[in-house]
Amino acid sequence: MDSNGSAPSGAGHGGKGILDLIVPKKKGRTVLLKGRVLIPEYLRKAMCNAVATSGGGYVEGASALSDRQEDHAAPSSPLIVFVNSKSGGRLGPALAGHLRDLISPEQVFDLNETKPTDFVRHGLGCLDALAKNGDQCARLTRERLRILVAGGDGTVGWVLGSLAELHLEHRGPCPPVGVIPLGTGNDLARSFGWGASFTSKGRAAVKDWLLKATDGSTPQPLDCWKEEQDEYSASFEGVFYNYFSLGMDAQVAYGFHELRNRMPWLARGPIANKMIYSGYSCWQGWFCTSLSTNPRARGVSTVLRLSVRKKHGDDGWEEVDVPSSVRAVVILNLQSYAGGRNPWGHPKPENMQKKGFVEARPNDGYLEIFGLRDGWHTSLVMVSLLKAVRLAQAQAIRLELHGEKRDRAYMQLDGEPWKHPLDPNGKPVIVEIGRVSIPSTMLKAT
Repeated sequence: MDSNGSAPSGAGHGGKGILDLIVPKKKGRTVLLKGRVLIPEYLRKAMCNAVATSGGGYVEGASALSDRQEDHAAPSSPLIVFVNSKSGGRLGPALAGHLRDLISPEQVFDLNETKPTDFVRHGLGCLDALAKNGDQCARLTRERLRILVAGGDGTVGWVLGSLAELHLEHRGPCPPVGVIPLGTGNDLARSFGWGASFTSKGRAAVKDWLLKATDGSTPQPLDCWKEEQDEYSASFEGVFYNYFSLGMDAQVAYGFHELRNRMPWLARGPIANKMIYSGYSCWQGWFCTSLSTNPRARGVSTVLRLSVRKKHGDDGWEEVDVPSSVRAVVILNLQSYAGGRNPWGHPKPENMQKKGFVEARPNDGYLEIFGLRDGWHTSLVMVSLLKAVRLAQAQAIRLELHGEKRDRAYMQLDGEPWKHPLDPNGKPVIVEIGRVSIPSTMLKAT
């Protein structure tokens, strides 16, 4: 006892005080994390040098950085992090600082300074070359590598598309990708268990996320789809992971993007963006299409002929009827759309059997095709009071766009909108959508 009869602060704990017990525990978690993710110094510096010099001399440089490479052990879950420092308001730079401190500066890349394609070509090229030269640590690091992306859906798609080069060039395994969601919708993050958003600036929360990316997640395939147009009309082609759409929703998105580019001071954050987007939707007539005389407010059936192949190997295309009331057609891969909504819903078993539907998953080889009638219908669908107009479920899709009644069509691919001219006297625009043969790989948080 002390002079006032109280027990010493360390009594019952082997002489250690409360702070003595807490601090080592925190340090222990950091040591545990680094033991899982930290790439040996000679390798991580070699990769950074390779990226900085576009691949020049990285094999020789790595050998010079380590006299005895056999003494280095590969971590169990080596991790590379890409951060979009412009996402998440002011959160991006603070997050990048925590990540560099918790892992290492050489394993965290700011996407505004380093493109993911540069890392894939030169950083991973460095590991591949060293492994080919007999470096077992480099080989195991390459095989076990995981990627974490801090950003929105567009940023995640950018990194996934860059990693696809590995498949195309037959360069070994494609690292699985986890997410720190910093965007507005974050549908990819939601679909794979990473949550709706990451808003904490605390170091402890970042550490928990890193531990989840290493030990609390498992690789899972994600279907990737390619949109192609015929040579006569090709203007925008690409891959998508979430959705492709045609009609009024894409028209509103296009107008919003154009407005934001002209007046960037209007959009200062997610809430401001949503308010402006809603106002612009009203101005475009999305909520009063039945009263509008603008041809672009009419149903997409005036320009669209939709056909599908429900299964691979089907002969020819099967035409799908699009009701005249539908003003937007959405082709969806994920079960999360526009910030966690599920417009396709969960059809009753009898309806699934009758229409030949299968349970929707992001890696089932199928796309869900549905229609939205107008802004009011869409609003009720988004709050799950109504369901979208289910049109079809297919493994390949063909859209034929005619210009007799409209001079342009609006489309968007994972949130990137564009307008395509239609020729009233020319050939129709042909758009075909099919699955990329090799899927991407995400990390499913558990």
